[in-house]
Amino acid sequence: MKTFNIRKITWIIIFGFGILLVSVMNSCVESQKVAAKSGAQLWAENCQRCHNTPSPNTFSHEQWVTIGLHMETRAQLTDKEREKIVAFLTQ
Repeated sequence: MKTFNIRKITWIIIFGFGILLVSVMNSCVESQKVAAKSGAQLWAENCQRCHNTPSPNTFSHEQWVTIGLHMETRAQLTDKEREKIVAFLTQ
């Protein structure tokens, strides 16, 4: 009876580890996809999905930085995504 329980627990642990490994690998693939995108692509995908975005020259560099920090939280952007978007808007 003890051998059966040990085997069952071992398989549960192996299965759990496999799910964790797949999750980590999947998040790395997503990070690479984001890293390959330009600020213009990220701007179009993230900003325009919720509202019409103003022209890049509507705001000053400092204002875009502030807007970027605000929208990083609201749109759940990563630091890198925000940096790319702000760089695109302020070039």
